[in-house]
Amino acid sequence: MLLCIDTGNTNTVFSIWDGEKFLSHWRIATDHKRTADEYFVWLQTLISLRHFELDIDSCIISSTVPRVVFNLRVLCNRYFNTRPLVVGKPDCLLPALPRVDAGATVGPDRIVNTWAAHARHGGSLIVVDFGTATTFDVADTDGAYIGGIIAPGVNLSLEALHMGAASLPHVDVTRPERVIGSNTVACIQSGIFWGYIGLVEGLITKIRGERDRPMKVIATGGLAPLFEQGTDVFDSVEEDLTVHGLQLIYDFNKEAGNV
Repeated sequence: MLLCIDTGNTNTVFSIWDGEKFLSHWRIATDHKRTADEYFVWLQTLISLRHFELDIDSCIISSTVPRVVFNLRVLCNRYFNTRPLVVGKPDCLLPALPRVDAGATVGPDRIVNTWAAHARHGGSLIVVDFGTATTFDVADTDGAYIGGIIAPGVNLSLEALHMGAASLPHVDVTRPERVIGSNTVACIQSGIFWGYIGLVEGLITKIRGERDRPMKVIATGGLAPLFEQGTDVFDSVEEDLTVHGLQLIYDFNKEAGNV
């Protein structure tokens, strides 16, 4: 079995692939202080609740938080007796190398997402990821990452608004009943929801105009299903996109004899 670990700034997702399908996904808050032993106890407990054997023999990691990688490596080495592939490291082969400015670094999650979306949908496309940041990643016709856009994330914007304006409360992200709010909470919810819809639609129009070609738009991230309610710009919403990409990259390395 393959253990796919996707570490973001807010949460880390653990997914187990049995060779044909993902058996389960589990989410834990990202914390660089968490030890390999803590990860294992947590994961073993959740797996036991699903009543299947802990038979992991390979691992792959994508992390936007470098400080957590060490303990995740220890987890894989100590408890699963395997050396994990880490996306973005020289020993992890990629199906298509990013085409960006010389010396530029690209978040591993962005590489994984664009390749996963290309594998499922083909062609030139845009991946919109509603994470801690809202990112727009552009894949060329061969699936290579060629650039994108980084905007503040939805919850990050809400938190900044709450912290920066003493009289404004912290509110949940939801689709408001009307655009024009009749109270403070409704006003904030409308500003966030319809503001981000405008952001997404506007930036996608700009990207398509600059690329001057048809481009599919794939949305991912926890808030993607919510924002799908306010626009028809998405061709598909796929919450498992990153772990699917990790599984594909691991298989690519396996076929190349790299693992």
